Amino acid sequence: MKPLILVSNDDGIHASGVHALIDVLVNLGEVVVVCPDSPQSGQSMAITSNSMLRIKQVEDYNGAKMYKVNGTPVDCIKLAMHTVLCRKPDLVVSGINHGSNASINAMYSGTMGAAFEGCAFGIPSIGFSLTDHSADADFTYCLSFVETISKAVIEKGLPEGVALNVNIPDCFPHPTEMRLTKGCKGKWTDEYKEYVDPSGKKFYLLTGKFINEEPDNTDTDEWCLSHGIVSVVPVALDRTAPISNCKISQLLT
Repeated sequence: MKPLILVSNDDGIHASGVHALIDVLVNLGEVVVVCPDSPQSGQSMAITSNSMLRIKQVEDYNGAKMYKVNGTPVDCIKLAMHTVLCRKPDLVVSGINHGSNASINAMYSGTMGAAFEGCAFGIPSIGFSLTDHSADADFTYCLSFVETISKAVIEKGLPEGVALNVNIPDCFPHPTEMRLTKGCKGKWTDEYKEYVDPSGKKFYLLTGKFINEEPDNTDTDEWCLSHGIVSVVPVALDRTAPISNCKISQLLT
């Protein structure tokens, strides 16, 4: 029996990134795709609890069965597990995202939200991203990394509660190296630009700038990406801080 691979994303069922992903994964196993019916970037691990969810099968692509959901990436994984698949997948793959999910972006990312949800189901899970936001991004040079990493995870698995956050730099010459590293310490300035609608009411759109707080640290994903190296970051589903931390312990004494 071929490995069963569940694919999702946060850019939507029509995104070119997910089609590039399918082109690789169909050579590794049976692929079922369940994606949002529209872009869902920044949804993290959000779920839909007060609206009706619908799942609809659409035309197959390159041998992969395709479904769309009017919900978030996590909704897609949950519905796939409960309504579409007849057995537990051997792998969950999310992406290929249009844009970086390095550093703190992994916390906001719908792409990684889907990977985390797969991880919560006890399935080895990977999120792939390319640091190119354009709709016509070239994913061809990402495919060898997708194949290498996905094949290795199918064969060897991942530690329980750990997913992989893979970011591929948009650079020339194209990257030839990948490195196991850690997420960079950084933050967004979270600026909001004010506008006025035709009725005279104010509204705001999120802008902002990413600040790398350790630009010289060669052990981070941001450093790798800025030097043309694919970053592979193991991310843990359990976000419990060390209980032995003395400052925390002092709170209870």
